[in-house]
Amino acid sequence: MTPPTQATFDARPLTEPVDPRAVRAFAAELRARGTATMNAGAIIAVVVIALSAVIMVPVLVSVMVAVLSGSVSGGRGGLIPFALIGVAAVLGIVLSLAGWRRARTTRYRLNRFAQANGMTYEARIADPPLPGMVFGIGRSRASTDVVRGTTPRFAEFGNFQYTTGSGKNSTTHNWGYVAVKLDVPLPNIVLDAKGNNSFGSNLPAAFRKAQRLSLEGDFDRYFDLYCPEGYESDALYLFTPDIMARFIDNAAELDVEIVDDWLFLYTQRKASTLDPATWAWLFGAVGALLVKLDQWARWRDERLLVANPPLASSAGQARDATALPFAAPAGMLTPPPGVAHEGRRLSRGFRWVPIVVAVVFGVVWIALQAIGSMH
Repeated sequence: MTPPTQATFDARPLTEPVDPRAVRAFAAELRARGTATMNAGAIIAVVVIALSAVIMVPVLVSVMVAVLSGSVSGGRGGLIPFALIGVAAVLGIVLSLAGWRRARTTRYRLNRFAQANGMTYEARIADPPLPGMVFGIGRSRASTDVVRGTTPRFAEFGNFQYTTGSGKNSTTHNWGYVAVKLDVPLPNIVLDAKGNNSFGSNLPAAFRKAQRLSLEGDFDRYFDLYCPEGYESDALYLFTPDIMARFIDNAAELDVEIVDDWLFLYTQRKASTLDPATWAWLFGAVGALLVKLDQWARWRDERLLVANPPLASSAGQARDATALPFAAPAGMLTPPPGVAHEGRRLSRGFRWVPIVVAVVFGVVWIALQAIGSMH
């Protein structure tokens, strides 16, 4: 993906008219590739049409014949309730089919949009192998409408959903995300954007408060930054004032996670959409960050040198690396790319606010019930 600018960002395929034949052909191509997906509208359409064909249509025909032949009490007025049911069924079919067709058109537009901007499109990826915090939760995990680019580095834009709970208590969670491949693994760092929070953090994971790091300037007004304990100086190295300014200017409404050799941007609305303004916003955020990610490639975890001391000689003494003719001069030994174990993942915390709210609500409800029983 070339860093998008106003000159190279082509949003026309998102809104310009489409050829219905081309849409049908692309839908057939997705089915042949096994990547076609049925959304809720398509499922509802199939169910409604099937029920109407099997139950509603024969019943309505029988009633109409009976009324017209005069064998139903009330004359033609007796047809009104069934006519209303029939109209509701037809309206449901029309709306469901419209949703199904709209979903097919959306996939076709996004595919053309990806091609116009030098990227590729995938309709659905089941259980995507990404290490971000949202991708390992729940069940029925899937990314949809995935748009990918590879130049100057790999970047993926998509919508992700997963389900938690079961039965009547099941909940489907939806996220939009951008995944950017980095040059080297980095410590697990999370930037919880304050601009998209409501009652506390909107992130699906909580982190121990001891890992919270306060940065200089206005950064704390926009983000809560979490880094593994002992990696505070490394976070300061990565988040220099110029990079902090870019996050504030371009990603203040996005939650950010660095994990392994990935940078994730999260939003609770769709990231892959037909809205040109959303793409301009996300392209602008990624493009602004890409030009600064090269300096992150120079970061090294000094703990890896401690974890891998010089080999011991057969006499049990540490071998002097500087005595070897092919060794680096003293002071110039550099650890390999990577992160020590203690920096790979943040320690998870526990959210008390929802529990406190639930307890208070329960106490109030019980009190109201008790007061009501006294009257």
